[in-house]
Amino acid sequence: MSKSSQPLVTRTAPIAIAPKPARPPYRQESLDSYRHGGSMPGRESADASYTGKAPNPCDICQRFRIKCTLSDDDEEGCLPCQNRGSECSFVSSPPGRKRKLNGALADDGKRRSVPRLHIQFLPFFSPGKSEIRRRGQHQQSSLSSMANSFIEDMANVGGPTQLRRTLGLQNDRYSQYIGPTTDFEPSLINLSPFDPHDESLLSRGTLRKVSDDETFLMLPDHNSLGYEHILEDVEEVEAIIRPHGRKLVDLYFRVVHPAFPIIQKTVFYEKYERGYREFSPPLLAAVYILAINWWDHDEELAGQPRPDARELERLVRTTLADAMYRPKLSTVQAGLLLSQRPEGDQWAPTAQLVAISQELGLHLDCSNWKIPPWEKGLRKRLAWALYMQDKWGALVHGRPSHIMPANWAVQPLSDNDFPDVEWDEDDVEGQREIETGRTLFNQMVVLTQILAEILDTFYTLQANQHVKDAGAQGTHLILSLAKPIQLKLKEWYAGLPSSIRMDNSFSTSSLSSVSSDSRSRLSSIGHLHLGYFATEITLHRRIIRSIVAPESTLDPYVEHICRSAAKARLLSAMDFVNRLTPAHLRSFWYFASKTNFALIGTFGSLLWATGPGQEEADWYRRRLGEYRWTLSVSSKPGEGKGLTEFAMMMLDISTGLLKKLPEKPSISRSGSAVDMAHSSLASGSLGGRGRPSGLSSGFSVLSGMGGAPSVGTFSGFPSADASHAHSPLSLEDVDESSDEDMYDGFAPTAGMARSGN
Repeated sequence: MSKSSQPLVTRTAPIAIAPKPARPPYRQESLDSYRHGGSMPGRESADASYTGKAPNPCDICQRFRIKCTLSDDDEEGCLPCQNRGSECSFVSSPPGRKRKLNGALADDGKRRSVPRLHIQFLPFFSPGKSEIRRRGQHQQSSLSSMANSFIEDMANVGGPTQLRRTLGLQNDRYSQYIGPTTDFEPSLINLSPFDPHDESLLSRGTLRKVSDDETFLMLPDHNSLGYEHILEDVEEVEAIIRPHGRKLVDLYFRVVHPAFPIIQKTVFYEKYERGYREFSPPLLAAVYILAINWWDHDEELAGQPRPDARELERLVRTTLADAMYRPKLSTVQAGLLLSQRPEGDQWAPTAQLVAISQELGLHLDCSNWKIPPWEKGLRKRLAWALYMQDKWGALVHGRPSHIMPANWAVQPLSDNDFPDVEWDEDDVEGQREIETGRTLFNQMVVLTQILAEILDTFYTLQANQHVKDAGAQGTHLILSLAKPIQLKLKEWYAGLPSSIRMDNSFSTSSLSSVSSDSRSRLSSIGHLHLGYFATEITLHRRIIRSIVAPESTLDPYVEHICRSAAKARLLSAMDFVNRLTPAHLRSFWYFASKTNFALIGTFGSLLWATGPGQEEADWYRRRLGEYRWTLSVSSKPGEGKGLTEFAMMMLDISTGLLKKLPEKPSISRSGSAVDMAHSSLASGSLGGRGRPSGLSSGFSVLSGMGGAPSVGTFSGFPSADASHAHSPLSLEDVDESSDEDMYDGFAPTAGMARSGN
């Protein structure tokens, strides 16, 4: 057929595979839609339009003297109560409207009492203490059926409204994120009819659409492995600590929660007031386990025998394994809390938690999801807590991280993600504690991001290969890559708010008399500063390794600068440990802290082993001896005992190995390159201020340690070797030339260019 005779076909625009169906203009309010996993209709985004100030404030807004503002849909209460995750009195009795409330008709706008569900729980027989229980049986007894019915009724009828619209905290369903490569085709999902609650029932489960791009599959709990044992397990947990449950919960939220806010406090307390049976067994047990560490901190508990923490830990591990078959946000919370015990840190569970979080979509940006605003904040806090667990776990265990930047879309934390700051405390000191905890958590997240950059830049297999390929220029390459990271660390420390600095009056002098305070306020800022020193040490540890490598051809002067900078950081870290007060040591410490204490001693041992002469080796031996003494003093019962004991053990191991090191030669004071550098710097010919430029701290931890104590803090410091090695007293005294000299000439590509030549 000729070209001219071909029929003309008019092309049409492509048709979308699955146009989003229009939503019905009505909202269904029947309780029947909630019975089997349905969600209560409510506010679909944090940006709902306002209709103005309520004529009369709700009970909570009136109590806290907060402006009570209604949204265009007031079925879930006023906006402050929605953001807080609290039940608003407007839900029970909106002014001037007739509504059914659990079967009771309110015609006059007054709250009517609703008959409560009463059910008698028979005592559970203990299944014994065997570690192996028969979890695979799905036949439920009549007692379990009755209990399950009670839990479902509480979740859907008698419980608070804040859990009905959540994605990750429903009482009878769990969620699975539908990724782009699963057997569900994302382009076809919109073909399914979604109800006004963004749900669509399929034979496999219920689709829950939280945004235009993200969909989850909601599945019933009762089909999961071990579900029939939930009530039995929570009863066993409560039996171990009875009658001290409420005291332990209060202890947890007083000591742990401010610095590690991964639980929605208001939601937890409202559920606890209704009864402990509403909780996931591993989460309840994990809260109790952590709180027991501060048993003596409560006057009423101190004189009574402690519960069996080991039995609680056995229960939490068993029940957590079951909960992984129906993962919820409470599953991640329980795993993170269990990992904060000094004895509970393990690498394999971290990998499981990361996998569970991906199942729940914690790695995604939930900013525009149609879930309650308070759940968005909780998800972000949980996601960053998991990020920190992964990165610090990778450091202390020497393992590759599980969380990669390419698959991490979580947005930075904001003040709106911490609703407790505005709501929880009436007294000024309590409000201050919560605000300090929020700042502490935020700064720990930023520090962890810098640590992650160090691990990715210097400690991956690929990074090590690049250094090997650079050959004699490997140290030059490392120094060029280290400079921008060190500047980030310096800026981070210099920008710390005064409320979380070690020299803050609330954190130091006032806390030294903590016993005189009726609430015995503690300070958890220690683990943040210790993490900072561990991050600095991790960076300089890699530099020191490279300069002593056989293939290194680094100039002796630059080598001296590198060793001097490392020496200064070691002394500042030791000085920090020496300054810790009982109020610091008795507080909450992040799980990585015990290893971070040990890393200080490990770094000192590295500098001892790599020192060029016997005089320097002897000096490090004395400093490590003093550091061990400081750790032993800090190891009093109840004051960080588990933290410092591990560091002492590791220090004994490393120094024991150093005893087999051949004795080093004594360095002559007449001809070494290091001495020449000392002499030149002292005379000012290399830009110093009459002191070794590597020992002034413009580039270092020392530059941020404004107000750090003088050398006399340690008994052995007046020796000649250490006379110039400590931090300046203020930022104004900082000499910026030293660390700039250390990196001068090492452009980001200098090492690669030289290795190529």
